[in-house]
Amino acid sequence: MSYNVEEMSWSDVRNLFRKWRDDNERKSEDVMQLWDAILSGKQSKLGNERHLVLEQVIIAALDCNRVETAEHCVSILSAEFPGSLRIQKYRAMLLEGLERYDVALDELEHIIRKDETNAAPRKRKVALLKAQGRTAEAIRELCEYMKIFMSDQEGWHELCNLYLAEGEYAKAAFCMEELLLHNPHSHLIHQRLADIRYTMGGLDNIEMAKTHYCKAVKLNVNNLRALYGLFLCCGHITNSKAAIQKRKEAQKLAQWVMGQIQSRTELPAKDTKTTQTKSGKGGIDSNGELQALEQAFGGLDVGKLTN
Repeated sequence: MSYNVEEMSWSDVRNLFRKWRDDNERKSEDVMQLWDAILSGKQSKLGNERHLVLEQVIIAALDCNRVETAEHCVSILSAEFPGSLRIQKYRAMLLEGLERYDVALDELEHIIRKDETNAAPRKRKVALLKAQGRTAEAIRELCEYMKIFMSDQEGWHELCNLYLAEGEYAKAAFCMEELLLHNPHSHLIHQRLADIRYTMGGLDNIEMAKTHYCKAVKLNVNNLRALYGLFLCCGHITNSKAAIQKRKEAQKLAQWVMGQIQSRTELPAKDTKTTQTKSGKGGIDSNGELQALEQAFGGLDVGKLTN
């Protein structure tokens, strides 16, 4: 957003910066525009809020690749608060912006050694290792972090993503199970855990995936991804060597799921017909997709089930 800086006073900008901080909005380009035009020359009027504004400008400058501005603000804060771990974190971020990654890691490690309970530098270290493609080291560092901050749900999500990137599906499933302890009624977590179990394969994992897909659908019947996943699980179980009763139950459940999918995806009657384009090519209606999905699992006919 472009602001008419000629009509804004320094107090207007200060209040706007304050609002963005309270709302947790970065607005980096706007911050830099207003800082350059108005607030950089009015720092002395900011009072106790001056340091918060400088921190805000550092983040915005790094986002906008304004390294010189970030360096200037960091130097001001470093002179006023020598030895501050908080300012050291910003210095490490500045080193990242300068692509001096090894020095930035050393700076973060120094902060961690001084205060092992400081979460921010540990997260920055994981992010930096991940950005460099050092996934194994990022996983190791994040595991150490989770030993201290076991209730950090974002940390479990990130650790799950890193394990998935490495193909460690069992460990990724463990991370999602930890998240379920914090959010047992989240249909999205049940769905993702089911996705991981389904990817792992094997009848036991498919059964577990079916259980979590069922829970996800129970919590949110409009979760189409969970419905499709549940249908796929039922197809595997129906065509497996599981007990006949389990196969019949899976087939019956698959029919119910198909009905739920159809009721949420089928188009109005006038739109379900294949439409012709000017080039003579036709589109595929949603019923055609559902029929293809059914055919992929042999129709799931109960009459064909045998011991």
